[in-house]
Amino acid sequence: MATTSIDLCEEITRLKKEKNAIILAHNYQIGEIQDIADYVGDSLGLAYQAQTCDEKVICFCGVHFMAETAKILNPNKTVILPDRDAGCSLETSCPADELEAFINANEEKNYYVIAYINCSAGVKALCDVICTSGNAVKIVEQAPADRPILFVPDANLGAWVMEQTGRKMDLWQGSCYVHMEFTRDSINGIKEEYPDALVVAHPECTTAVRLLADEVCSTEKMVDFCKQAESKNIIVVTESGMLHRLQKEAPDKNLIAGPTDHCACNDCKFMKMNTMEKLYQCLLDLSPTVEMEEATRKRAEEPILRMLEQSRN
Repeated sequence: MATTSIDLCEEITRLKKEKNAIILAHNYQIGEIQDIADYVGDSLGLAYQAQTCDEKVICFCGVHFMAETAKILNPNKTVILPDRDAGCSLETSCPADELEAFINANEEKNYYVIAYINCSAGVKALCDVICTSGNAVKIVEQAPADRPILFVPDANLGAWVMEQTGRKMDLWQGSCYVHMEFTRDSINGIKEEYPDALVVAHPECTTAVRLLADEVCSTEKMVDFCKQAESKNIIVVTESGMLHRLQKEAPDKNLIAGPTDHCACNDCKFMKMNTMEKLYQCLLDLSPTVEMEEATRKRAEEPILRMLEQSRN
């Protein structure tokens, strides 16, 4: 007999209590998962939650590198995710072995390596500090002045941070396929229909798109921007899952999904791999789990903790 969505919600809630689990969900998850999660936020907020939660099981509804980050911070807890194959184009754009080879080939430069959190545990283990889109400017501003910076893997975020800080950095040429699809022309097309609309964009977008934005910020900061914006019409240029939370927290605004030339709005195929059925099954089985070698975990933990500490300053 098929399980109804109501039954799924009840069963997920029951299993969460039974397994002493917390459900963490990224802002890009489907609405049903956001609604049942204990905490919904961006990568920085999720990292803080993973660091401080008391539950023995962390069920991470996001992509694989996010669940890895939770495991790095909680080696003695069980960390599960609904779909093991939920990856990230940014993560795959910077394999750990290629980064290590690059660092070794440029050893004389003595790079201070800053990694955007959208990367594997192996990459994190090679870095000096991690950042998110929400704290990247603050992290770069605290980098040693006497060492050149290598920023990996997102070149668009890195370019935006250079604009904000004036700090020159060498950029790994990675990108998020979702944010790369937004174009200047498609956004200008919406502006013709809504000339008073404000534009809020994620820094993973290209320079051409960022230049059109009234605000460039992380998904978490988009919430406050939309709440406080004087204009009713706001074009939201990021992954489509963000609209669910924004519509709940800024119900008086007309939130318009930033389009691409190909579709009405952008879905991340990896974020959308997680479903309520998979969430239920992973809580039931406590699987799939996130595992890694302790040496990698321990080395990757240092730059994450450094980020969390520097973000509090």
